[in-house]
Amino acid sequence: MGSKPSNNTVINSYLGIWFHEVPKLTTVWSANGDSPISNLVSPELMISDDGKLVILAGDNIIWSTQANVTANRTVAVLLADGNLVLRSSSNSSDIFWQSFDYPTDTLLPGAKFGRNKVTGLNRRFVSRRNLNDQAPGVYSIYLGLDESMRLSWKSSTEYWSSGEWNGKYFNSIPEMSDTSFCNYMFVNNGQEVYFSYTLVNESTIFQVVLDVSGQWKVRIWDRQDWVTFSYSPRNQCDVYAVCGAFTVCSSSSKANPLCYCMKGFSIGSPEDWELEDRTGGCIRNTPLDCNGSGNSTTGMTDKFYPMPFIRLPGNGIGGCSIWHNELINVAADDGGEILYLRLSAKELQSWKDHRHGTIIGVTVGVSTAALAFILLIVIWRSGKRSSHPMDDDHGGVGIIAFRYVDMKRATKHFSEKLGVGGFGSVFKGCLSDSVAIAVKRLDGARQGEKQFRSEVSSIGIIQHVNLVKLIGFCCEGDRRLLVYEYMPNRSLDSHLFQSHGTVLGWSIRYQIALGVARGLAYLHHSCRDCIIHCDIKPENILLDASFIPKVADFGMAKFIGRDFSRVVTTMRGTIGYLAPEWISGTDITSKVDVYSYGMVLLEIISGRRNSGKESFTDDDHARYFPVQVMDKLLNGGIESLVDANLHGDVNLDHVERICKVACWCIQDNEFDRPTMVEVVKFLEGLSEPAMPPMPRLLHAIAGGSPLMILSS
Repeated sequence: MGSKPSNNTVINSYLGIWFHEVPKLTTVWSANGDSPISNLVSPELMISDDGKLVILAGDNIIWSTQANVTANRTVAVLLADGNLVLRSSSNSSDIFWQSFDYPTDTLLPGAKFGRNKVTGLNRRFVSRRNLNDQAPGVYSIYLGLDESMRLSWKSSTEYWSSGEWNGKYFNSIPEMSDTSFCNYMFVNNGQEVYFSYTLVNESTIFQVVLDVSGQWKVRIWDRQDWVTFSYSPRNQCDVYAVCGAFTVCSSSSKANPLCYCMKGFSIGSPEDWELEDRTGGCIRNTPLDCNGSGNSTTGMTDKFYPMPFIRLPGNGIGGCSIWHNELINVAADDGGEILYLRLSAKELQSWKDHRHGTIIGVTVGVSTAALAFILLIVIWRSGKRSSHPMDDDHGGVGIIAFRYVDMKRATKHFSEKLGVGGFGSVFKGCLSDSVAIAVKRLDGARQGEKQFRSEVSSIGIIQHVNLVKLIGFCCEGDRRLLVYEYMPNRSLDSHLFQSHGTVLGWSIRYQIALGVARGLAYLHHSCRDCIIHCDIKPENILLDASFIPKVADFGMAKFIGRDFSRVVTTMRGTIGYLAPEWISGTDITSKVDVYSYGMVLLEIISGRRNSGKESFTDDDHARYFPVQVMDKLLNGGIESLVDANLHGDVNLDHVERICKVACWCIQDNEFDRPTMVEVVKFLEGLSEPAMPPMPRLLHAIAGGSPLMILSS
């Protein structure tokens, strides 16, 4: 806790609380956000004569707790959980005021989010004005009596709801079902209704914050910076008026900024935009010919500028819709309307109207007596909608629809092949803003469209640090392209099995194992529908510049609605990683991914393929590597299992832990295998795996041909 200066030219100070162990100053609470103290005055924090905590600047009280103090003496104490309390000096449980009851933008562990039904105290959160200014912003979130969290703009326009509490999580935030980091609690009784959470590991630095951008974010500190793994709403452009007036929000484009001014307008305050405060929006460059005649001083009349693919503000239904004054909450939308914006002729001297058809326009009228501008946006909604096949499936996801000619240019006519995946080849490319991409071209029409839709559906709607991100797609005629973020360190197999690959140190291998587990846990348990990958193998684990793993290639994924526990499908996957239920042709569940993951864990340990000649030792050629692992766990000598290229530089406790987890994952019976959430807890050291039994299938392999079920 301390006095936090802002970064303005005129230095303002606030009484604030921030994370002590985070080098990047991150404020979680401020007292006088709307009454900053200038550097011309020396502020003083003190206990007043009536026992209240106050901030004085000269003779003026800038801020006060306004507490009803009944004790003779009080003290102010900052507790370890970040709660600033004003209490009796003789009785620590006699609390008259606490910052947890008057939060700003951050919900800390142990704090209550909700209201006291008896006193009327409402603990809601309000965004800050910008990155420096601690004054209240325009976005707020509160907990309703219907047991849902609601985000609003200027406390009037609601734009997101969490859905009701279902006993474990809020319905619209399924990622809360992953309890790796937090334990959640919801209370609704005659006295109060509130939501709260505690940390599984108290040393974790965790923040739930209503960001300047209007998104409710869940973040964790990862040594150098904050990592956000939950956004509500997920699409930034779904935040109401996030870009201000006369702007267009475009979260679907990597080449453009999130917010840009409409044609003929410029940023009102560039300084505020730099601090992520865009509420001032944009202002018109050139005044309109307000008389509406052709007798302007330039001899030119105003014209209309077409803005295609626009999501319009408001709820006009067909016909003619009119908006007055500022035009806000406009966003780019591949399935949107065409809007014609009235601009000064000066702005459009080089523009030629090459479009024909129904006019969708914006015009400006004026009251001659008052000389006041009124902006009228007249929209004729056509019954036509885009025939793009992916609009309904991916509205608001933020995936870019690329043209095929642009992809040819980006990949230099598909000249640099990175590899061959399911149903297609992958090529390296580069967008116009120098962003490297990987373009997957789906070859052959036999199953191309089915895989295309499966990949776009499964990747486009989810985001996780350990899942490869789908940037966009192309669908023209029979051409099908998927555009991903580029992974400079290629796939895991190139480092484990190829002589020219980088030898991965043990700590990196362990983090890869943990990252892949987290990614799969998210797919299985934190998405609205359970997503089964169906083909987990080193080739489908990509590594970014920091060797952070990203699970890729969801072309074989199957959705399982949460009302169904199983799915019947044809046999898929890659030999060597297939669970027994694949081979027998019986029903499958997400446990097939657990089995494949266990096989990958064994290869991470050994640096060799489980199947093939390299999986056998010279002294015991008949022993399949997973059998060796089970034997060493039971009889000792696990150090002999580790990749020789590591030269013994490993953590043997971690090796034993991974071996146990792997052997549990490859159990014959799917019910004996752990879930991926349980695997994450094992690898994080939050729970200890027991000694696994020898799977019957491994017994059979040990007694017969080691490749009897691995070759087709």
